[in-house]
Amino acid sequence: MSGRAGVSVRRWVLDLSAVTALLAVPIAGFWPTFGGPTYLPAAIGGALLGVGLAALCAWLRWGVLPLAGLTVVAYFLFGGALALPHTAVLGVIPTIDTLGRLALGVVTSWKQLLTTVAPVAASDGHLIVPFLLSLVAAVLTASLALRLRTPAWALIPAAAFLVAQIALGTSQPAVPVVQGVVFALVAAIWLALRQSWEHGTGAVPLGDGAAPVRGVAARRLILGGAVVAIAALVGVATSAFAAPQSPRYVLRDVVIPPFDVHAYPSPLQSFRAYVRDFPDEPLFSVTGMPEEARVRLATVDAYDGTVYNVSDDGAGTSSAFSPVRGNMSAQAEGTPATVRVEIGALEGVWMPEVGAVRSIAFDGDRAEDLRRTAYYNEGTSTAVVTRELSEGDAYTLESVVPSTPSDNALEGDDFAPVALPDQEGVPQAFVEIASEAVAEATTPIEQVRALQTMLSEGGFFSHGLEGEVLSRAGHGAERISTLLGSDQMVGDDEQYATAMALLAREIGIPARVVMGFYPEEDTAGEPVFTATGDTLHAWVEVAFEEHGWVTFDPTPAEDQVPNDQTTKPRADPKPQVLQPPPPPQEPVDLPPTVPDDRESEDESTFDAALLALIVVIGIGVLSVLALLAAPFIVIGALKAARRRRRREAERAADRISGGWDELVDRAKDYGTPVTPGATRTEDAGVVEAAFTEPRVTTLARRADLEVFGPSEPTPDDVAEFWRQVDEIVGGMGAGRSVWNRLGARLSLRSLLAGTRFALPDRRPHAPRRPRARAEGHETPSDRAPEPDAPQENA
Repeated sequence: MSGRAGVSVRRWVLDLSAVTALLAVPIAGFWPTFGGPTYLPAAIGGALLGVGLAALCAWLRWGVLPLAGLTVVAYFLFGGALALPHTAVLGVIPTIDTLGRLALGVVTSWKQLLTTVAPVAASDGHLIVPFLLSLVAAVLTASLALRLRTPAWALIPAAAFLVAQIALGTSQPAVPVVQGVVFALVAAIWLALRQSWEHGTGAVPLGDGAAPVRGVAARRLILGGAVVAIAALVGVATSAFAAPQSPRYVLRDVVIPPFDVHAYPSPLQSFRAYVRDFPDEPLFSVTGMPEEARVRLATVDAYDGTVYNVSDDGAGTSSAFSPVRGNMSAQAEGTPATVRVEIGALEGVWMPEVGAVRSIAFDGDRAEDLRRTAYYNEGTSTAVVTRELSEGDAYTLESVVPSTPSDNALEGDDFAPVALPDQEGVPQAFVEIASEAVAEATTPIEQVRALQTMLSEGGFFSHGLEGEVLSRAGHGAERISTLLGSDQMVGDDEQYATAMALLAREIGIPARVVMGFYPEEDTAGEPVFTATGDTLHAWVEVAFEEHGWVTFDPTPAEDQVPNDQTTKPRADPKPQVLQPPPPPQEPVDLPPTVPDDRESEDESTFDAALLALIVVIGIGVLSVLALLAAPFIVIGALKAARRRRRREAERAADRISGGWDELVDRAKDYGTPVTPGATRTEDAGVVEAAFTEPRVTTLARRADLEVFGPSEPTPDDVAEFWRQVDEIVGGMGAGRSVWNRLGARLSLRSLLAGTRFALPDRRPHAPRRPRARAEGHETPSDRAPEPDAPQENA
């Protein structure tokens, strides 16, 4: 007995160790997705929970249903502490919000992980994915390893976990060679040891037979070592060959976030409208903004001769938006600031923000809708929300405000080699104007200052509103050509910022235009900044190699106005060689807008895509539920068919024997250690002791009398016998829990009895005794008295 227990303990230690090592391989693969070890508590905790539950249920011989129920309970009970600690009380006790997010995360966490640019933030709820995968994979892998005699079946869920991790990960794997080698080595060594132990548990012949057995063991050891070596070599060769040459395709590369910034007009087109229509009306208010900080609304870097807009996909960085998360702008340096923004009359998709934003927390009734539709561009520090902002919306920004370097700090700094889209529709005369302006500059910062000074000191300011000098709106090529070609340059931030950016780009200076807000000098530093049309500005940012994007203001001061109300061309304007014809003249105060039908078309397309995604997710969830319920349905159907076959057997004696077998099988499902091949009297003693049911022994005697008697039982005898069987079977669940009764109904113990997949029993059995049965049923030819059968009818 002690030898058998020692073998069982040794096997359990081996199985659980192998399962843990197999699960560690995909867990390690999540490292690039989270950019560090922040996910390890959730993933490792889920794996340990799953292994523990599988071991407990295997030791107690509980069926599939109790194990599934405990897994669900563990997911909700420990999910708060491991996956959503920021929503739990003290980081441990789950709240209603925690339970709701865990339930919803089973369906939505996968999409959120795939549509978020890696590395993802642990604080955004993405830990649900590694926690849930580790928990389920550990339960399945450990259960199959401990319960089945063939442990190779346990490799299926472990391999599925690895495949899921790869699909949900990044195109740059963590350690592909090490992952493949470790998985192959663990699997090969585990299976080899299990196989050798299975063969080694039998009796070892003595004397002359000992040498052959040792020879067989040695050959098996050598063969197992060869298998391990081959698996390692194949894993290394395959990983080394595939990693550097073949691309790794993951779901993240094909799942595209449902947002296209080009579906919305450039905000710079509405510059003059904001100035004209909201001169004093609060557009929004900002609390906690540092004194020298500015509120950014949008950044544009692509010019097509008519509009300055965000670049097309693949050109520049202004279109690289991704869903907001909790670890944005990780490389930003500067002064941390907590800024709260409350929206007033401002409407549209462009969000006001300060500095490099690390996280965004929305408030109000629409907080969840805004969060789900918010996107951020780390390269341009710009945010949008497709739900569109409206009055009453509010959010809090955790930002880093960079400091503005001095000219002395920029003196030895070169321009940064950033990728910007090519400019289109720019008059060729701009190259000569820019070259003439920077002719005397010797350093990069002097070149930028020369362009800025030419515009800010050589031009005049006017919005072109009532009572002001005429100044047309817009920033097309014709408008900027008129500005630069006039004897008196007149315009506002829209024209001057565009002019400086175009001139700078023509001579190789990396520049872009920013539209935003900042207070006047006399109100800077106040606790609350209220943005209006009067505080709207546009400026230029130039990229330096060591200091990043630096701000420059080319717009003249607002009190720098021309002497008369008209502007004249220069007396001797520079010739514009091969200048393309100017585009149609733009309206004075009506900037271009996007037709409404395009917006409705985009919305309908998005709604259709969203509906299709919901349908696909719903089908997937139903498929998973059907797959999970399939084993229960199949088990119940098999047991019902078995009972019907026994109850409706052709011979009456077989129906009596089948009734007894039905009783014994139901006892097996409750975990009763019934010995295969034992007599009915021996089975009755075990069942009676387990359920305290004295009628079992009486029923066993009656079964022997009916089966081995001189005549066939009558239909009434069969009906009465089955009635008593049903009563005893029905009473087996008395005093037991609902989970215990359901587990017995869905247990595989009686179905697998006598097969190679029979579940191991840790209780001692009575000595086996041969018994004449075919599928548990005696035939009349077998009805000879057994050694311990009653002889009254002989």
